[in-house]
Amino acid sequence: MSPLALLFVAAAVAAAPLASAASGAAPNGAANDLLPKYGLPKGLIPDSVSSYTFDETTGDFEIHLAGTCYVWFGDHLVYYEKNIRGCLSPGKITGLSGIQAKKLFLWVSVSGMVAHPKDGTLEFQAGFISEELSASLFDEVPSCGASAGAQLRGVAGVIRELDLLPVAEA
Repeated sequence: MSPLALLFVAAAVAAAPLASAASGAAPNGAANDLLPKYGLPKGLIPDSVSSYTFDETTGDFEIHLAGTCYVWFGDHLVYYEKNIRGCLSPGKITGLSGIQAKKLFLWVSVSGMVAHPKDGTLEFQAGFISEELSASLFDEVPSCGASAGAQLRGVAGVIRELDLLPVAEA
């Protein structure tokens, strides 16, 4: 390699972290480590983070998972889309999209989360409805399951759960 080409490669390698920091991009896999800095447990995000971006000035974030997944938190089933977006600020996430929770026989979109450290709980908001769960359920980063609840989503899941008709599982 010529000295000029070597110099170009060295300059590109040195400039890469600066470009990443300026755009708000963050290193892969560290999204879970960001949450405790804002008073939230690291286990809110599954282990399948492939990349994410976070803008420290606005709090806006986007998380890209390796794929969609299902996670059980105690007896609560949660579905994560491949892309999750929201706005992170101390003790809460607002404008959240990409996460759904199963309530009774319906899936509801989680729109926000608020930490209540004095009570040891997290409040999950779905529009005007909210529910508080123990924050300890989210202490550990959960493993992503590709189909743990796939049979429970959609109309077929409702019909099956209510025993209205026999529904063949995929």
